[in-house]
Amino acid sequence: MARPAASSTASGGASLLSIGQVLARLNPEFPDLTPSKLRFLEERQLISPARTASGYRKFSNADVERLRFILSIQRDHYLPLKVIRGYLDDLDAGREPTLPGGAPAPSPSMLSSERRLSRDELIREAGATANLLADAVSASLITPSDHYGDDAVSVLRALAELQRTGIEPRHLRGFRAAAERELGLIENALMPVSRRKDASSRARAAELAREIAGQLEVVRSSLIRSALSRLNS
Repeated sequence: MARPAASSTASGGASLLSIGQVLARLNPEFPDLTPSKLRFLEERQLISPARTASGYRKFSNADVERLRFILSIQRDHYLPLKVIRGYLDDLDAGREPTLPGGAPAPSPSMLSSERRLSRDELIREAGATANLLADAVSASLITPSDHYGDDAVSVLRALAELQRTGIEPRHLRGFRAAAERELGLIENALMPVSRRKDASSRARAAELAREIAGQLEVVRSSLIRSALSRLNS
């Protein structure tokens, strides 16, 4: 599969971008990305932007695509940065790693800006019906909007498949409550870090939140597998 380019280390070259220009490119897809987040990723050695003689960071197009790859995996797979760094190290070394759980990461060519689909486009792409979307919104499984992204497509497509087995959105109302309970756990765990108002602490809190969410997902998946094992025994 295609690989994200290794982060640039050369100080020269054309078309190098400032931090502000990088944010302008990536903020539409990743609105939480800030200069402090970029510095945090550099501190964790996931990216290595070039430096001018006066010390300013400069990013190549390859750096931007690597950032997009990192942020997409972090957002979509809830992986801690140390796992993403190990994954990228393996890619840079020419290996073919997989993400935890055995799933291959998406190709960087697939990590373009998230689409904006109308209601009708969402229904058509998910292979669903208008009634199913209305039921999903009523059950708080999909947030109503003028435009929908790929996440909504995935959820509605899954709901369409579940409907074929007799599972309706109304049966999944507890999922929203469970998600809110998990959010409460994460917020409580973040309190010691969240009390600090400096940029580095905010970046650390955001990373820790994703890491906790990923660990909760591991526990949830294990419980489901265990229950399925008992069901099949």
